[in-house]
Amino acid sequence: MAAPVALSPFDFVAFGGSGDLALRKLMPALYHRDHDGELPAGARIIGTARKPMERAAYAALIEEHLRRHVPSHEFEEAAWLRFKDRLHYAAVDSTRQEGWGELTRLLEDGALRPRVFYLATSPELFGPTCHNMKAAGLVNADARVVLEKPIGHDLASSRAVNAAVGDVFGEDRIFRIDHYLGKESVQNLMALRFANAMFETIWHRGEIDHVQITVAESIGVAGRGAYYDTSGALRDMVQNHLLQLLCLVAMAPPTSLDPDAVRDEKLKVLIALRPIGGADIATKTVRGQYRSGAAEGKVVPGYGEEIGRDGSQTETFVAIKAEIDNWRWAGVPIYLRTGKRLAERRSEIVVQFRAVPHLIFPGAAGTVAANRLVIRLQPDEGIKLHMMTKAPGSGGIRLKPAHLNLSFAETFKARVPDAYERLLMDVVRGQPTLFMRRDEVEAAWRWTEAILKGWQARGEQPKPYTSGSWGPSASVALVQRDGRSWHEDME
Repeated sequence: MAAPVALSPFDFVAFGGSGDLALRKLMPALYHRDHDGELPAGARIIGTARKPMERAAYAALIEEHLRRHVPSHEFEEAAWLRFKDRLHYAAVDSTRQEGWGELTRLLEDGALRPRVFYLATSPELFGPTCHNMKAAGLVNADARVVLEKPIGHDLASSRAVNAAVGDVFGEDRIFRIDHYLGKESVQNLMALRFANAMFETIWHRGEIDHVQITVAESIGVAGRGAYYDTSGALRDMVQNHLLQLLCLVAMAPPTSLDPDAVRDEKLKVLIALRPIGGADIATKTVRGQYRSGAAEGKVVPGYGEEIGRDGSQTETFVAIKAEIDNWRWAGVPIYLRTGKRLAERRSEIVVQFRAVPHLIFPGAAGTVAANRLVIRLQPDEGIKLHMMTKAPGSGGIRLKPAHLNLSFAETFKARVPDAYERLLMDVVRGQPTLFMRRDEVEAAWRWTEAILKGWQARGEQPKPYTSGSWGPSASVALVQRDGRSWHEDME
Protein backbone atom coordinates (compact mmCIF):
# COMPACT_ATOMS: atom_id res chain seq x y z
CA MET A 1 0.00 0.00 0.00
CA ALA A 2 1.45 3.33 -1.02
CA ALA A 3 1.96 6.13 1.46
CA PRO A 4 -1.11 8.41 1.79
CA VAL A 5 -1.25 11.05 -0.92
CA ALA A 6 -2.31 14.64 -0.25
CA LEU A 7 -5.97 15.15 -1.00
CA SER A 8 -7.31 17.57 -3.58
CA PRO A 9 -10.85 18.96 -3.24
CA PHE A 10 -13.52 16.32 -3.76
CA ASP A 11 -17.28 15.88 -3.58
CA PHE A 12 -18.71 13.21 -1.30
CA VAL A 13 -22.34 12.38 -2.13
CA ALA A 14 -24.24 10.22 0.39
CA PHE A 15 -27.38 8.59 -1.00
CA GLY A 16 -29.53 7.88 2.03
CA GLY A 17 -27.90 10.95 3.56
CA SER A 18 -30.60 11.34 6.22
CA GLY A 19 -30.65 7.65 7.15
CA ASP A 20 -29.25 5.86 10.19
CA LEU A 21 -25.92 4.83 8.65
CA ALA A 22 -25.13 8.31 7.38
CA LEU A 23 -26.10 10.01 10.63
CA ARG A 24 -24.53 7.48 12.99
CA LYS A 25 -21.35 6.52 11.10
CA LEU A 26 -20.55 8.42 7.92
CA MET A 27 -20.99 12.00 9.09
CA PRO A 28 -19.16 11.48 12.42
CA ALA A 29 -16.31 9.82 10.51
CA LEU A 30 -16.04 12.72 8.07
CA TYR A 31 -16.29 15.23 10.93
CA HIS A 32 -13.36 13.54 12.72
CA ARG A 33 -11.24 13.61 9.56
CA ASP A 34 -12.06 17.29 9.12
CA HIS A 35 -11.36 17.96 12.80
CA ASP A 36 -7.91 16.39 12.38
CA GLY A 37 -7.18 18.49 9.31
CA GLU A 38 -7.36 15.74 6.69
CA LEU A 39 -10.14 17.18 4.52
CA PRO A 40 -8.84 19.76 2.03
CA ALA A 41 -10.30 23.22 1.58
CA GLY A 42 -13.15 23.09 -0.92
CA ALA A 43 -14.18 19.50 -0.18
CA ARG A 44 -17.97 19.21 -0.11
CA ILE A 45 -20.32 16.71 1.55
CA ILE A 46 -23.73 16.36 -0.07
CA GLY A 47 -26.56 14.41 1.47
CA THR A 48 -29.38 13.14 -0.72
CA ALA A 49 -32.74 11.57 0.06
CA ARG A 50 -36.22 11.69 -1.39
CA LYS A 51 -37.58 14.21 1.09
CA PRO A 52 -37.00 17.89 0.19
CA MET A 53 -35.00 19.73 2.85
CA GLU A 54 -33.34 23.11 3.13
CA ARG A 55 -29.59 23.18 3.50
CA ALA A 56 -29.86 24.76 6.96
CA ALA A 57 -32.30 22.09 8.12
CA TYR A 58 -29.93 19.36 6.93
CA ALA A 59 -27.02 20.99 8.76
CA ALA A 60 -29.14 21.12 11.92
CA LEU A 61 -29.94 17.41 11.53
CA ILE A 62 -26.24 16.58 11.15
CA GLU A 63 -25.30 18.72 14.15
CA GLU A 64 -27.90 16.98 16.31
CA HIS A 65 -26.45 13.56 15.50
CA LEU A 66 -22.83 14.64 15.75
CA ARG A 67 -23.50 15.88 19.29
CA ARG A 68 -25.09 12.50 20.00
CA HIS A 69 -22.40 10.27 18.49
CA VAL A 70 -19.20 12.30 18.90
CA PRO A 71 -17.80 12.51 22.47
CA SER A 72 -18.36 15.99 23.90
CA HIS A 73 -14.63 16.67 24.32
CA GLU A 74 -14.10 15.98 20.59
CA PHE A 75 -16.94 18.21 19.39
CA GLU A 76 -15.42 21.65 18.96
CA GLU A 77 -17.33 24.68 17.75
CA ALA A 78 -14.67 25.85 15.30
CA ALA A 79 -14.38 22.38 13.78
CA TRP A 80 -18.16 22.12 13.52
CA LEU A 81 -18.48 25.46 11.76
CA ARG A 82 -15.83 24.44 9.23
CA PHE A 83 -17.60 21.11 8.70
CA LYS A 84 -21.00 22.81 8.45
CA ASP A 85 -19.75 24.95 5.56
CA ARG A 86 -19.05 21.76 3.62
CA LEU A 87 -22.59 20.40 3.99
CA HIS A 88 -25.16 20.55 1.20
CA TYR A 89 -28.39 18.73 0.49
CA ALA A 90 -30.26 17.69 -2.65
CA ALA A 91 -33.60 15.90 -2.88
CA VAL A 92 -33.28 12.93 -5.26
CA ASP A 93 -35.39 9.86 -5.89
CA SER A 94 -32.59 7.62 -7.11
CA THR A 95 -35.05 5.09 -8.59
CA ARG A 96 -36.24 7.60 -11.19
CA GLN A 97 -34.44 9.16 -14.13
CA GLU A 98 -36.18 12.48 -13.53
CA GLY A 99 -35.49 14.87 -10.67
CA TRP A 100 -31.68 14.96 -10.63
CA GLY A 101 -31.46 18.66 -11.45
CA GLU A 102 -30.76 19.88 -7.93
CA LEU A 103 -27.83 17.51 -7.47
CA THR A 104 -26.57 18.21 -11.01
CA ARG A 105 -26.46 21.94 -10.30
CA LEU A 106 -24.51 21.37 -7.09
CA LEU A 107 -21.91 19.26 -8.86
CA GLU A 108 -21.55 21.15 -12.12
CA ASP A 109 -18.90 23.56 -10.82
CA GLY A 110 -16.70 20.61 -9.80
CA ALA A 111 -16.82 18.64 -13.04
CA LEU A 112 -13.15 17.61 -12.90
CA ARG A 113 -12.78 16.84 -9.19
CA PRO A 114 -13.08 13.34 -7.69
CA ARG A 115 -16.63 12.29 -6.83
CA VAL A 116 -17.45 9.66 -4.23
CA PHE A 117 -20.99 8.29 -4.43
CA TYR A 118 -21.77 6.42 -1.22
CA LEU A 119 -24.85 4.20 -1.54
CA ALA A 120 -26.15 3.91 2.03
CA THR A 121 -29.34 2.37 0.65
CA SER A 122 -30.91 -1.04 0.09
CA PRO A 123 -28.87 -3.24 -2.30
CA GLU A 124 -31.77 -3.51 -4.74
CA LEU A 125 -31.31 0.23 -5.36
CA PHE A 126 -27.59 -0.01 -6.18
CA GLY A 127 -28.06 -0.80 -9.87
CA PRO A 128 -30.88 1.68 -10.62
CA THR A 129 -29.07 4.46 -8.71
CA CYS A 130 -25.88 3.96 -10.70
CA HIS A 131 -27.70 3.83 -14.04
CA ASN A 132 -29.73 6.92 -13.23
CA MET A 133 -26.74 8.95 -12.02
CA LYS A 134 -24.96 8.04 -15.27
CA ALA A 135 -27.98 9.13 -17.31
CA ALA A 136 -27.94 12.42 -15.39
CA GLY A 137 -24.32 12.96 -16.45
CA LEU A 138 -22.89 12.77 -12.92
CA VAL A 139 -20.35 9.97 -13.45
CA ASN A 140 -17.22 11.88 -14.38
CA ALA A 141 -13.78 10.43 -15.19
CA ASP A 142 -12.76 10.37 -11.52
CA ALA A 143 -16.00 9.07 -9.96
CA ARG A 144 -16.15 6.06 -7.69
CA VAL A 145 -19.00 4.32 -5.90
CA VAL A 146 -19.16 2.75 -2.42
CA LEU A 147 -21.49 -0.20 -1.82
CA GLU A 148 -22.63 -1.11 1.68
CA LYS A 149 -23.22 -4.75 2.53
CA PRO A 150 -25.10 -6.85 1.89
CA ILE A 151 -24.28 -7.19 -1.81
CA GLY A 152 -27.41 -9.17 -2.62
CA HIS A 153 -29.05 -11.89 -0.50
CA ASP A 154 -27.60 -14.90 -2.34
CA LEU A 155 -25.16 -15.70 -5.15
CA ALA A 156 -27.57 -14.97 -8.00
CA SER A 157 -28.70 -11.60 -6.62
CA SER A 158 -25.09 -10.69 -5.77
CA ARG A 159 -24.10 -11.33 -9.38
CA ALA A 160 -27.04 -9.25 -10.59
CA VAL A 161 -26.11 -6.32 -8.34
CA ASN A 162 -22.45 -6.51 -9.32
CA ALA A 163 -23.33 -6.67 -13.00
CA ALA A 164 -25.69 -3.68 -12.79
CA VAL A 165 -23.15 -1.52 -10.97
CA GLY A 166 -20.39 -2.81 -13.26
CA ASP A 167 -22.30 -1.49 -16.28
CA VAL A 168 -21.58 2.02 -14.98
CA PHE A 169 -18.35 1.78 -12.98
CA GLY A 170 -15.20 -0.16 -13.75
CA GLU A 171 -14.10 -2.68 -11.09
CA ASP A 172 -11.30 -0.35 -9.99
CA ARG A 173 -13.96 2.30 -9.23
CA ILE A 174 -16.23 0.05 -7.12
CA PHE A 175 -15.51 0.01 -3.37
CA ARG A 176 -17.45 -2.72 -1.54
CA ILE A 177 -17.05 -1.74 2.08
CA ASP A 178 -16.70 -3.99 5.11
CA HIS A 179 -16.01 -1.74 8.07
CA TYR A 180 -14.31 -4.56 10.00
CA LEU A 181 -11.38 -4.29 7.59
CA GLY A 182 -10.83 -0.69 8.70
CA LYS A 183 -10.43 -1.51 12.39
CA GLU A 184 -7.00 -0.80 13.86
CA SER A 185 -6.74 -4.29 15.33
CA VAL A 186 -7.46 -5.87 11.94
CA GLN A 187 -4.78 -3.69 10.38
CA ASN A 188 -2.48 -4.78 13.15
CA LEU A 189 -3.15 -8.40 12.29
CA MET A 190 -1.44 -7.69 8.96
CA ALA A 191 1.46 -6.00 10.74
CA LEU A 192 1.70 -8.78 13.32
CA ARG A 193 1.95 -11.46 10.65
CA PHE A 194 4.01 -9.78 7.97
CA ALA A 195 6.29 -7.44 9.95
CA ASN A 196 7.35 -9.99 12.60
CA ALA A 197 9.22 -13.06 11.45
CA MET A 198 8.62 -14.77 14.80
CA PHE A 199 4.90 -15.14 14.07
CA GLU A 200 4.80 -15.83 10.36
CA THR A 201 7.26 -18.69 10.67
CA ILE A 202 4.86 -20.53 13.04
CA TRP A 203 1.64 -19.48 11.29
CA HIS A 204 0.69 -22.88 9.92
CA ARG A 205 -0.75 -26.30 10.71
CA GLY A 206 2.45 -27.52 12.35
CA GLU A 207 2.22 -25.02 15.21
CA ILE A 208 -1.44 -23.91 15.37
CA ASP A 209 -4.08 -26.20 16.86
CA HIS A 210 -7.15 -24.19 15.89
CA VAL A 211 -8.51 -20.66 15.41
CA GLN A 212 -11.67 -19.06 16.81
CA ILE A 213 -13.34 -15.96 15.36
CA THR A 214 -16.12 -14.48 17.48
CA VAL A 215 -18.27 -11.44 16.77
CA ALA A 216 -20.72 -11.22 19.69
CA GLU A 217 -23.31 -8.53 20.32
CA SER A 218 -25.24 -7.96 23.53
CA ILE A 219 -27.98 -5.99 21.77
CA GLY A 220 -30.97 -7.44 19.93
CA VAL A 221 -32.27 -6.47 16.52
CA ALA A 222 -33.64 -3.18 17.92
CA GLY A 223 -35.14 -1.14 15.07
CA ARG A 224 -33.68 -3.37 12.34
CA GLY A 225 -36.23 -6.15 12.71
CA ALA A 226 -37.81 -5.72 9.27
CA TYR A 227 -34.43 -6.01 7.54
CA TYR A 228 -32.97 -8.61 9.86
CA ASP A 229 -35.86 -11.03 9.56
CA THR A 230 -35.22 -11.33 5.81
CA SER A 231 -31.48 -11.74 6.37
CA GLY A 232 -30.38 -13.55 9.51
CA ALA A 233 -26.96 -13.91 11.08
CA LEU A 234 -25.40 -16.01 8.30
CA ARG A 235 -26.13 -13.44 5.59
CA ASP A 236 -25.72 -10.40 7.84
CA MET A 237 -22.42 -11.31 9.53
CA VAL A 238 -20.78 -14.54 8.35
CA GLN A 239 -20.85 -13.97 4.59
CA ASN A 240 -18.97 -10.70 4.93
CA HIS A 241 -17.43 -9.76 8.30
CA LEU A 242 -16.40 -13.18 9.60
CA LEU A 243 -15.20 -14.53 6.27
CA GLN A 244 -13.10 -11.41 5.69
CA LEU A 245 -11.48 -11.90 9.10
CA LEU A 246 -10.91 -15.56 8.28
CA CYS A 247 -9.19 -14.54 5.04
CA LEU A 248 -6.79 -12.18 6.83
CA VAL A 249 -5.91 -14.88 9.35
CA ALA A 250 -5.45 -17.66 6.82
CA MET A 251 -4.08 -16.04 3.66
CA ALA A 252 -0.52 -16.65 2.53
CA PRO A 253 1.87 -13.67 2.57
CA PRO A 254 1.16 -11.47 -0.45
CA THR A 255 4.10 -10.33 -2.57
CA SER A 256 3.30 -6.71 -1.64
CA LEU A 257 0.50 -4.56 -0.26
CA ASP A 258 -0.64 -3.85 -3.79
CA PRO A 259 -4.47 -4.06 -3.72
CA ASP A 260 -4.75 -7.04 -6.05
CA ALA A 261 -1.82 -8.88 -4.44
CA VAL A 262 -3.68 -8.84 -1.11
CA ARG A 263 -7.07 -9.64 -2.58
CA ASP A 264 -5.68 -12.46 -4.71
CA GLU A 265 -4.48 -14.20 -1.54
CA LYS A 266 -7.82 -13.67 0.20
CA LEU A 267 -9.62 -15.17 -2.79
CA LYS A 268 -7.43 -18.28 -2.63
CA VAL A 269 -8.60 -18.84 0.95
CA LEU A 270 -12.27 -18.52 0.01
CA ILE A 271 -11.85 -20.95 -2.86
CA ALA A 272 -10.07 -23.43 -0.56
CA LEU A 273 -12.86 -23.41 2.05
CA ARG A 274 -14.32 -26.90 2.24
CA PRO A 275 -18.02 -26.79 1.28
CA ILE A 276 -20.44 -27.70 4.07
CA GLY A 277 -23.50 -29.68 3.05
CA GLY A 278 -25.35 -32.94 3.55
CA ALA A 279 -24.72 -34.62 6.90
CA ASP A 280 -22.05 -32.03 7.76
CA ILE A 281 -24.78 -29.43 8.22
CA ALA A 282 -25.83 -31.09 11.49
CA THR A 283 -22.29 -31.56 12.86
CA LYS A 284 -20.50 -28.46 11.60
CA THR A 285 -23.14 -25.72 11.87
CA VAL A 286 -25.47 -24.43 14.58
CA ARG A 287 -28.39 -22.06 14.14
CA GLY A 288 -29.91 -20.27 17.12
CA GLN A 289 -32.53 -17.69 18.01
CA TYR A 290 -32.62 -15.74 21.26
CA ARG A 291 -35.45 -15.94 23.75
CA SER A 292 -36.24 -13.54 26.56
CA GLY A 293 -33.70 -13.20 29.34
CA ALA A 294 -31.40 -10.68 30.96
CA ALA A 295 -28.85 -8.60 29.07
CA GLU A 296 -26.85 -5.56 30.14
CA GLY A 297 -28.50 -5.67 33.55
CA LYS A 298 -32.12 -5.64 32.44
CA VAL A 299 -34.87 -8.00 31.33
CA VAL A 300 -35.11 -8.15 27.54
CA PRO A 301 -37.70 -9.69 25.20
CA GLY A 302 -37.18 -12.60 22.85
CA TYR A 303 -36.67 -12.23 19.11
CA GLY A 304 -40.31 -12.88 18.24
CA GLU A 305 -41.48 -10.21 20.68
CA GLU A 306 -38.94 -7.73 19.29
CA ILE A 307 -40.02 -8.14 15.67
CA GLY A 308 -43.70 -8.28 16.59
CA ARG A 309 -44.54 -11.80 15.43
CA ASP A 310 -44.00 -15.38 16.55
CA GLY A 311 -42.85 -18.29 14.45
CA SER A 312 -39.96 -16.66 12.64
CA GLN A 313 -37.30 -19.15 11.51
CA THR A 314 -34.60 -16.49 11.15
CA GLU A 315 -31.38 -17.28 12.99
CA THR A 316 -29.84 -14.68 15.31
CA PHE A 317 -26.86 -16.92 16.14
CA VAL A 318 -24.55 -19.01 13.98
CA ALA A 319 -21.59 -21.23 14.86
CA ILE A 320 -19.61 -23.01 12.15
CA LYS A 321 -16.63 -25.32 11.99
CA ALA A 322 -14.82 -24.18 8.85
CA GLU A 323 -11.93 -26.05 7.26
CA ILE A 324 -9.46 -24.93 4.61
CA ASP A 325 -8.14 -27.50 2.18
CA ASN A 326 -4.61 -26.33 1.48
CA TRP A 327 -1.10 -27.18 2.71
CA ARG A 328 -0.90 -24.38 5.26
CA TRP A 329 -4.18 -25.11 7.07
CA ALA A 330 -5.17 -28.73 6.40
CA GLY A 331 -6.46 -30.26 9.64
CA VAL A 332 -6.74 -26.92 11.50
CA PRO A 333 -10.39 -26.08 12.23
CA ILE A 334 -11.45 -22.44 12.22
CA TYR A 335 -14.48 -21.98 14.44
CA LEU A 336 -16.75 -19.07 13.55
CA ARG A 337 -19.34 -17.71 15.96
CA THR A 338 -21.63 -14.69 15.86
CA GLY A 339 -24.90 -13.76 17.49
CA LYS A 340 -27.13 -11.18 19.07
CA ARG A 341 -28.17 -10.94 22.73
CA LEU A 342 -25.07 -12.79 23.85
CA ALA A 343 -23.35 -12.48 27.22
CA GLU A 344 -21.26 -9.47 26.22
CA ARG A 345 -20.18 -7.36 23.29
CA ARG A 346 -16.94 -8.89 22.12
CA SER A 347 -15.20 -9.33 18.78
CA GLU A 348 -11.94 -11.23 18.74
CA ILE A 349 -9.70 -13.65 16.89
CA VAL A 350 -8.12 -16.39 19.01
CA VAL A 351 -5.14 -18.31 17.63
CA GLN A 352 -4.59 -21.39 19.77
CA PHE A 353 -1.10 -22.85 19.40
CA ARG A 354 -0.23 -26.49 19.96
CA ALA A 355 1.06 -27.71 23.31
CA VAL A 356 4.78 -28.13 23.85
CA PRO A 357 5.86 -31.50 22.39
CA HIS A 358 7.68 -32.69 25.51
CA LEU A 359 7.31 -31.45 29.09
CA ILE A 360 10.52 -31.34 31.12
CA PHE A 361 8.99 -29.91 34.30
CA PRO A 362 7.76 -32.13 37.15
CA GLY A 363 4.08 -32.34 37.89
CA ALA A 364 4.52 -30.21 41.00
CA ALA A 365 5.53 -27.28 38.77
CA GLY A 366 1.92 -26.89 37.69
CA THR A 367 -0.16 -27.35 34.56
CA VAL A 368 1.34 -26.02 31.35
CA ALA A 369 -1.22 -24.37 29.07
CA ALA A 370 -0.54 -23.98 25.36
CA ASN A 371 0.20 -20.48 24.11
CA ARG A 372 -2.74 -18.46 22.84
CA LEU A 373 -2.81 -15.22 20.85
CA VAL A 374 -5.94 -13.08 21.24
CA ILE A 375 -6.54 -10.22 18.83
CA ARG A 376 -9.29 -8.01 20.25
CA LEU A 377 -11.34 -6.06 17.72
CA GLN A 378 -13.80 -4.55 20.18
CA PRO A 379 -14.53 -3.10 22.61
CA ASP A 380 -10.90 -2.69 23.77
CA GLU A 381 -8.77 -3.03 20.66
CA GLY A 382 -5.45 -4.74 21.26
CA ILE A 383 -3.38 -7.91 21.19
CA LYS A 384 -2.77 -10.32 24.09
CA LEU A 385 -0.31 -13.22 24.10
CA HIS A 386 -0.98 -15.86 26.76
CA MET A 387 2.17 -17.70 27.83
CA MET A 388 3.75 -19.61 30.70
CA THR A 389 6.30 -18.11 33.09
CA LYS A 390 8.03 -19.05 36.34
CA ALA A 391 6.44 -17.63 39.47
CA PRO A 392 8.93 -15.64 41.62
CA GLY A 393 10.50 -17.50 44.51
CA SER A 394 13.36 -19.82 45.39
CA GLY A 395 11.39 -22.93 46.31
CA GLY A 396 11.78 -24.67 42.96
CA ILE A 397 10.09 -24.00 39.64
CA ARG A 398 6.42 -23.23 39.80
CA LEU A 399 4.83 -22.34 36.49
CA LYS A 400 2.19 -19.71 36.18
CA PRO A 401 0.19 -18.44 33.19
CA ALA A 402 0.74 -14.79 32.35
CA HIS A 403 0.18 -12.57 29.34
CA LEU A 404 1.73 -9.82 27.31
CA ASN A 405 -0.97 -7.25 26.67
CA LEU A 406 -0.87 -4.54 24.01
CA SER A 407 -3.79 -2.14 24.42
CA PHE A 408 -3.80 0.36 21.59
CA ALA A 409 -5.48 3.05 23.69
CA GLU A 410 -2.99 2.69 26.56
CA THR A 411 0.13 2.22 24.42
CA PHE A 412 -0.38 4.98 21.89
CA LYS A 413 -2.26 7.42 24.15
CA ALA A 414 -4.37 8.61 21.27
CA ARG A 415 -7.91 8.27 20.05
CA VAL A 416 -8.29 5.15 17.92
CA PRO A 417 -10.02 6.28 14.71
CA ASP A 418 -13.28 4.63 13.79
CA ALA A 419 -13.02 2.12 10.94
CA TYR A 420 -15.17 4.29 8.67
CA GLU A 421 -12.68 7.16 9.01
CA ARG A 422 -9.90 5.06 7.52
CA LEU A 423 -12.06 3.51 4.83
CA LEU A 424 -13.71 6.72 3.64
CA MET A 425 -10.34 8.36 3.18
CA ASP A 426 -9.10 5.30 1.29
CA VAL A 427 -12.03 5.71 -1.11
CA VAL A 428 -11.20 9.38 -1.65
CA ARG A 429 -7.58 8.44 -2.34
CA GLY A 430 -8.65 5.64 -4.68
CA GLN A 431 -6.96 2.99 -2.52
CA PRO A 432 -8.97 -0.28 -2.77
CA THR A 433 -6.81 -2.70 -0.73
CA LEU A 434 -9.25 -2.87 2.19
CA PHE A 435 -12.32 -3.31 0.00
CA MET A 436 -13.81 -6.49 -1.43
CA ARG A 437 -13.36 -7.39 -5.06
CA ARG A 438 -16.26 -8.82 -7.02
CA ASP A 439 -14.82 -12.33 -7.18
CA GLU A 440 -14.27 -12.29 -3.40
CA VAL A 441 -17.89 -11.40 -2.73
CA GLU A 442 -19.19 -14.08 -5.06
CA ALA A 443 -16.85 -16.76 -3.66
CA ALA A 444 -18.06 -15.92 -0.14
CA TRP A 445 -21.68 -16.18 -1.28
CA ARG A 446 -20.99 -19.52 -2.97
CA TRP A 447 -19.73 -20.99 0.32
CA THR A 448 -22.46 -19.54 2.56
CA GLU A 449 -25.22 -20.36 0.10
CA ALA A 450 -24.36 -24.05 0.38
CA ILE A 451 -25.02 -23.79 4.12
CA LEU A 452 -28.30 -21.95 3.54
CA LYS A 453 -29.43 -24.66 1.11
CA GLY A 454 -28.32 -27.36 3.55
CA TRP A 455 -30.41 -25.84 6.34
CA GLN A 456 -33.39 -25.63 4.03
CA ALA A 457 -33.01 -29.21 2.78
CA ARG A 458 -32.82 -30.59 6.32
CA GLY A 459 -35.55 -28.32 7.67
CA GLU A 460 -33.01 -27.10 10.23
CA GLN A 461 -34.77 -25.02 12.89
CA PRO A 462 -33.01 -22.35 14.97
CA LYS A 463 -32.22 -23.66 18.45
CA PRO A 464 -33.45 -21.42 21.27
CA TYR A 465 -31.00 -19.74 23.63
CA THR A 466 -31.53 -17.42 26.56
CA SER A 467 -30.64 -13.77 26.09
CA GLY A 468 -27.48 -13.01 28.02
CA SER A 469 -25.97 -16.46 27.42
CA TRP A 470 -23.30 -17.53 24.92
CA GLY A 471 -25.81 -19.15 22.57
CA PRO A 472 -27.36 -22.62 22.21
CA SER A 473 -25.80 -25.58 24.01
CA ALA A 474 -25.25 -27.13 20.57
CA SER A 475 -22.61 -24.47 19.99
CA VAL A 476 -20.66 -25.79 22.98
CA ALA A 477 -21.00 -29.31 21.63
CA LEU A 478 -19.70 -28.18 18.24
CA VAL A 479 -16.22 -27.55 19.65
CA GLN A 480 -16.35 -30.09 22.51
CA ARG A 481 -16.69 -32.91 19.99
CA ASP A 482 -13.16 -31.98 18.95
CA GLY A 483 -11.92 -31.81 22.55
CA ARG A 484 -11.84 -28.00 22.58
CA SER A 485 -13.68 -25.12 24.27
CA TRP A 486 -14.81 -21.66 23.26
CA HIS A 487 -12.51 -18.93 24.50
CA GLU A 488 -14.80 -17.62 27.25
CA ASP A 489 -14.63 -21.08 28.85
CA MET A 490 -10.82 -20.81 29.05
CA GLU A 491 -10.60 -17.55 31.01
